[in-house]
Amino acid sequence: MCYRLATAAAAALVAAVFSGAALAQDYPTRPVRIVSSFPPGGGVDAVARTVAPYLQQRLGQPVIVENKAGAAGTIGTDYVAKSPRDGYTLLIGAPGGLSAAPALYKNLPYDPIKDLAPVTMAVKMSNLLVVHPSFKATTVSELIAMAKAEPGKLAYGSGGVGTTLHLSGELFKYLAGVDILHVPYKGSGPVLADLVSGQLMIAFTDPAALEHVKGGRLRLLAQTSGTRLPQIADVPTMAESGVPGYEALNWFAFLLPAGTPEAIVTRLNTELVAILKMPEVMARLDTMAMQAAPTTPQELAAFIVDDTKRWGELATKAGIKAE
Repeated sequence: MCYRLATAAAAALVAAVFSGAALAQDYPTRPVRIVSSFPPGGGVDAVARTVAPYLQQRLGQPVIVENKAGAAGTIGTDYVAKSPRDGYTLLIGAPGGLSAAPALYKNLPYDPIKDLAPVTMAVKMSNLLVVHPSFKATTVSELIAMAKAEPGKLAYGSGGVGTTLHLSGELFKYLAGVDILHVPYKGSGPVLADLVSGQLMIAFTDPAALEHVKGGRLRLLAQTSGTRLPQIADVPTMAESGVPGYEALNWFAFLLPAGTPEAIVTRLNTELVAILKMPEVMARLDTMAMQAAPTTPQELAAFIVDDTKRWGELATKAGIKAE
């Protein structure tokens, strides 16, 4: 009986391997979807739509960007984690749905490390602290002074609970010792709309805000990275602006459902890395203050593990929870 079971199991395994190999050999034979885990108007969506036309050319099949936003990117991430393992549903995700989520959500419906197959890092960037031009504070130090003079009276917006934008704001509050209300939005696009219109005065956002900064519709106070990014080298970091020890890096990456045939993961890694290294793509990302950062699947997997630990430690120290 045991022999028959073992034989059946071995046969099933062999069949699965050959089935995956056959699937990978023909891949792709139909349209591929890139699921953007945030709404239009933000950085994640901008990167997805920058890459999609080039991936379509290289795969020879339509590549469609589909937005499945909400809950700091966890809705779109969960959707991809539970999608068929055939390479036709590709996630572009951010820390909110990947490395920060385990520390903030008690009942996360997926495991970012076990349920997703890393393909490649896409970009790394700094988040930005921006204010409406009418806001009185023109520096981070002035903002801190205002917040300390009126605890709980000021409010900042972010792209949602659990995003690096939210965590950037909470890290600022923790290190600067200020009490500022957090107002979560469903992505950077809605945040920027309210900020530009004057409905909101302060926000932590991604580089999508730079277009408005250049147009004079917003004022940029600081960047959240540990060192100044070359694209905005004239803008000080938070640490340089009176918040010692502050550093919050943002990033976006491509992933597939765990169990996708290795040959498909490799194919998509090859194509995406080549695209991210194209001069025209790098130039486009540069205009958004993003740095192309392609990796191997193994490098991305290790990075996500380390980033999960880092955000988990911050959430514990600062008492950050999903609201």
